[in-house]
Amino acid sequence: MRAADILPIALKTLDFTEPFSAALLSPEAPTPTLVTGPHGKRAEKRYDVYRNNVTVSLIAALASTFPAVERITGPDFFRAMARFHARQTPPTSPLLFDYGRDFPDFIDRYDYAKDLPWLSDVARIEREWLDAYHAANAPALNAEALSVVPPDELGAVTFRPHPTTRLISSAHPAVTIFAMNRGTGPVGRVENRPEDGLITRIEDEVTVHLLAPGNATFLGALLSGRCLAAAAAAALEAEPAFDLSGAIGAMIAAGAFSHIERETPNVEPA
Repeated sequence: MRAADILPIALKTLDFTEPFSAALLSPEAPTPTLVTGPHGKRAEKRYDVYRNNVTVSLIAALASTFPAVERITGPDFFRAMARFHARQTPPTSPLLFDYGRDFPDFIDRYDYAKDLPWLSDVARIEREWLDAYHAANAPALNAEALSVVPPDELGAVTFRPHPTTRLISSAHPAVTIFAMNRGTGPVGRVENRPEDGLITRIEDEVTVHLLAPGNATFLGALLSGRCLAAAAAAALEAEPAFDLSGAIGAMIAAGAFSHIERETPNVEPA
C-alpha cells in the first residue's frame, strides 16, 4: 500500500475512535452516530453493554490494586467510589495495572470519604506496593559492603536506593491500618499518630516496614543523595533519640539499597 493511501485510512479511523471512546465513560452520553449494527441499524444496546463492561473492568482493576481500601470501606462503598473515579479519569496506559495512580488524590476529594482522613494514605501505600512489585530486579546491598570501608571514610559514603524502595509518610497511622486490612484477620485498636513506612521487595515478596522515629528523615536524606554523615545529622535533629546503627541495619536487612559509593580521595601528584 502506498503512503498516500495510508493517511486517509488513519484519519478515518481517528474520526471514529475519538467519538467512540469519548462516550464510553459517560452513561448519559448518547451512542455515537458512527456506531451501527448489522445492515446499518442503530446499536444503542450493544454500545451500552460495551460501555458497562469498560466501567466494570476499571472498577475491578481498582479493587485489585486497592484491596485494603475495599476492605475498609466495604464492597458497595468502594464500587460506588471507584465508578465515580473511572468516569472522571479514563486510562492513559494500555497496561491495566498502571491504572489508578491518581485514585488516592481522588479519595482526598471524595466527599463521602471525608470521615476516613487516613484512607487516601492507605491507598498511596497500596499503589506504591504495586509499583515496588513491578520494579526492576537488582542485587541488594549487604552489611559486608560497609565493613570494608575505613571508619574515617564512613561519613562520606552515599547509598543508592534499590529500584523497589519506596518511602511513605503519613499524618495518620496509615501503615498500621494498611497492614491490618491487607489480610483477612481481625482488625484491632489503632493509636492515632503519624507513621512512616518503608516499602521494599526481596525476590518476589513486597514488604511494608513501619519505621522508628527519625528513620524516615534519615532514609529520605539518603535517598536524595546526601552522605551518611549529613543524613544522620538530619535524623538526630528531627529525633534526638535516633538510633543510627539500628536504622542502617534495619534498612540493609529490608533491602532498601543496591550499593554504596565512596568518594575517591584526591591524590597529590608526586
